[in-house]
Amino acid sequence: MPAPALMIAAPASGSGKTVVTLGLLRHLRDRGMAVASAKSGPDYIDPAFHAAASGLPCANLDAWAMRPETLDALAARQAEGADLLIVEAAMGLFDGAPGPGSVGDGSAADLAARFGWPVVLVLDAGGQGLSAAAVLAGFKSFREDVRIAGVIFNRVGSPRHEAILRRAAAHAGLPVLGLVPRLPALALPSRHLGLVQAGEHAGLEAFLAAAGEAVGAGVDVEALTRIPHTVMPGLDPGIQGGSLWPLDRRVKPGDDKRETGALIIPPLGQRIAVAKDTAFAFAYPHLLAAWREAGAEILPFSPLADAAPDPSADAVYLPGGYPELQAGRLAGNRRFLDGLRAAAGQGRAVYGECGGYMVLGTGLTDAEGHRHAMAGLLPVETSFAERRLHLGYRRAALAAATPLGAAGTLWRGHEFHYASILSEGPGEALFEAWDSEGAPLGRLGRRAGSVFGSFFHLIDRA
Repeated sequence: MPAPALMIAAPASGSGKTVVTLGLLRHLRDRGMAVASAKSGPDYIDPAFHAAASGLPCANLDAWAMRPETLDALAARQAEGADLLIVEAAMGLFDGAPGPGSVGDGSAADLAARFGWPVVLVLDAGGQGLSAAAVLAGFKSFREDVRIAGVIFNRVGSPRHEAILRRAAAHAGLPVLGLVPRLPALALPSRHLGLVQAGEHAGLEAFLAAAGEAVGAGVDVEALTRIPHTVMPGLDPGIQGGSLWPLDRRVKPGDDKRETGALIIPPLGQRIAVAKDTAFAFAYPHLLAAWREAGAEILPFSPLADAAPDPSADAVYLPGGYPELQAGRLAGNRRFLDGLRAAAGQGRAVYGECGGYMVLGTGLTDAEGHRHAMAGLLPVETSFAERRLHLGYRRAALAAATPLGAAGTLWRGHEFHYASILSEGPGEALFEAWDSEGAPLGRLGRRAGSVFGSFFHLIDRA
């Protein structure tokens, strides 16, 4: 049976919604519930924390970059068999991509409205008291199709502060579902792309235990789980067994059914070597699961451990991550780099996304200004020495046929990095791109023979 679902959101980033979500997931799991989770928007880091807290894989649901049928299939699949689905919003509840309207497109609120999910607002109460009433009242009334079901106040300072906040919620006509005090143990370290990854957090289990205890003590979990929830619809009978890839489009050796019929990015081959470690961690679990369901075999390998891609693979995928923090180590890993070159030399598809694109290039300059030679398979030189934010949703069309599709195939996705391109060329571009408002961005990425890549993270067909 599909699960009831709710969304945990906030007025702004930094309000504490991730910590509250993680604490809630761990607390409910410790109570014996099968609690599933999802994260709104493009995010490779928070979902790994969700999975550690709940014990179940976390899906991404992107109201801007995913087609309705993709959203429906992923949401229904994620809720299937769970007692409760908890969806963590991105940024502020109403924050989305710049668009022609007055409200951001692709916001977490768009997801809540589409599925009818009640929203629990996490409000950082540090530095304010009764003024919280105005914030809550504004969020409650801003969109008629989004239901704010209650508030959890975070970083509450004292019993007197709590009393003021309860008055504020009463003024706004919202129930108080919890009050979480300021707790230094609930701080999470971060870096330039977000939180330090779950796999790098040595004290993760202790943190999750503390978060679960804090939420259990400060949140009225019984009231929260009694909120009138939207029950997710069942899986589409046409999506066999919850698969994201129709049975009639399974990949078989020697065929090429990768361009149509899929709800996600087509598999790059029949046997795909996928880089997987803390330098290459930005691959969506639902994407790899869908590739398996399409009939592809996933062969993980660790570039940081100087492993080469499996020589039996007919495709190699280097996802994004933090190669800029490991540039010197990667440059010295000869088996890894020679393995990439061998795959390219044999005409196997080699695809690099964001950080993977940097490693496929000629050189990567680290934060200290030291240049490190990379694989040299694409004519791109990148640098992390002078950081400049590149952030936003993108539409992109393939400039030529690749395993991702035919020339002209339209994609939606996201770009988020601080590295800069020092030089890019000569060679053929991979995409023609536009931002979320339709402004042209020119050509993105490069391709050379069977090797291709860009800073663009693909999410779904346009």
